[in-house]
Amino acid sequence: MTSPTSDTTAPDSPHRSTVHSLVRLWPYVRPVRVRLAVSAVVAVAASCMSLFIPLVLKWMVDGPVQDRDPGGVWLGGGLVLLLGLLEAGLFGVRRWLVARPLAGVEAAMRKDLYEHLQRLPVDFHDRWASGQLLSRATMDLQILRMFLAFPLVFLVVNGATILIGFAILFTQAWLLGLVLLAPAVPLMILCSYFETSYALAARRAQDQAGDLATLVEESVLGIRIIKAFGRHRSQANAFRRQTRELWDTEIHKARLLSNIWAVIMTLPEIAIGAALVIGSLQVADHKLSAGTLVAFLSTALALRWPVESIGFLLAMSNESATAADRYFEVRDTPVVSDTDGTGAGARPDGIRLEGVRFRYPDAPPHTAELLRGIDLHIRPGETMALVGATGCGKTSLTALLPRLHRATGGRITLDGVDTAELSGDRLRELVAVAFEEPTLFSASVRENVAMGAGPAGAGEEDVRRALAVAQCDFVDALPQGLDTQVGEQGLSLSGGQRQRLALARAVVGRPQFLVLDDPLSALDVHTEALVEAALREVLRDTTALVVAHRPSTVMLADRVALLADGRIAAVGSHADLLRDSAEYRYLMSGGTPEHDDDALSALEGSDAR
Repeated sequence: MTSPTSDTTAPDSPHRSTVHSLVRLWPYVRPVRVRLAVSAVVAVAASCMSLFIPLVLKWMVDGPVQDRDPGGVWLGGGLVLLLGLLEAGLFGVRRWLVARPLAGVEAAMRKDLYEHLQRLPVDFHDRWASGQLLSRATMDLQILRMFLAFPLVFLVVNGATILIGFAILFTQAWLLGLVLLAPAVPLMILCSYFETSYALAARRAQDQAGDLATLVEESVLGIRIIKAFGRHRSQANAFRRQTRELWDTEIHKARLLSNIWAVIMTLPEIAIGAALVIGSLQVADHKLSAGTLVAFLSTALALRWPVESIGFLLAMSNESATAADRYFEVRDTPVVSDTDGTGAGARPDGIRLEGVRFRYPDAPPHTAELLRGIDLHIRPGETMALVGATGCGKTSLTALLPRLHRATGGRITLDGVDTAELSGDRLRELVAVAFEEPTLFSASVRENVAMGAGPAGAGEEDVRRALAVAQCDFVDALPQGLDTQVGEQGLSLSGGQRQRLALARAVVGRPQFLVLDDPLSALDVHTEALVEAALREVLRDTTALVVAHRPSTVMLADRVALLADGRIAAVGSHADLLRDSAEYRYLMSGGTPEHDDDALSALEGSDAR
């Protein structure tokens, strides 16, 4: 698999604005918009409580304190306490309003992403590293949930708080209000520069985290190879290198954030200091009451957090925007539309490939096609063996039949119906596949085998029959029999056992067409003979294409097709090709062309036996 790095996963389109990226979340936010709006109103009300406290202080200083009235002081203190309790309670209500709905938004986005990934073509998964996809389904969605719960609401809340606060300040002392407002212009310029720089750093960090997740996943799945070849040091070095790169990026982000936060905190503090000096002079000149100055400064201090949080909220918003971009990069990948066709033709015609061409989408543009005009007819009920040199495209050809890849040109028909016209569900019912590299899931033996039966499912009898065909007698010796969990990737089983279970999965649904990619490669000689005998019974009732690398597998077929130079070079019986094709003799003998005559005699002798 080609693992995209942080460079290759960056979007090709021009950098979008933060707002443009986050607006795309609206379809998911719409169902909870009322709760979000109410939570914002509640949070604004809570913030207003802190702005009312300075007004109470003004009343206390200009009233009970100046008049030496203890009762009034106690009353003012009680009001301040009440306002504080109301503020804390309202913020608690705000959190209660958004917690459950936003968890539902995250779950809905994750579900849609997973379903979309299942529908994307195989070549997409060939290009994308699993760690990159995993990071988008976990880390990025957590970032987006946090954004909806906190920055989104508090950008509104703090903006409203600042407007209300400055309105109060200007009504109390307009000159001092202008002093506090002076840093606004330089702050806006700095925040604009910060947004661009931080967005780039955030995107780079998220891509690097995806690359790191890919490395960890590959190391866990390939632990046997790493230990067998003593590669733990090189893997550890690769992990340290990628961790260091991510660390450097995170430090760069922290440096950007610390710089903007230092400026955002320093300028308002200077403005408050200047307001204090000017206000004190006005109080001394009796142009301003002491209570008004106390209230003004208390209000200004209450506005410190809304102002100082701008950098923090902008950082989270930019990080969320890059997370949204990464999420929708996958969601925007087009799914090749399925068709409404429901079945194969009524006239049995087997499998036909007519002028089929294929090249991988990420192949260099000037390279030749892998398959360059395949013409082949597999008659109804016939088993066709496909042979060819390593890398000639046998596996790619078998992937075209179940439409795991789409042919670049030509057509493939099943009983006269083009596979491009069949619905995905119907195609899966008609065609079953067993790959050379068997993949099992972290589930029971029963579930892994029954997966091949499609939506209709498979009963106990069907599963048992398929296991018998694949000679999976070892299942009865497992701790829980059919209910034994095989573990991740089936690594608790041997290679031959995994291959036999994959073969059972392919035949459990009694498919009309069967594609087997070297299904016996991991079996010992004795087990291979037993599986071959059982397979012959299955192949009598189906039309099959079997990729073969050795004579024993070829013997299962009625005819053999030789694939060479992207085309079908010859078709015939095993004996005919041994006699007429030097390349076929070479492939079957494993020797050299100079020994074709000796190979022919030896293979014909084994055939006769």
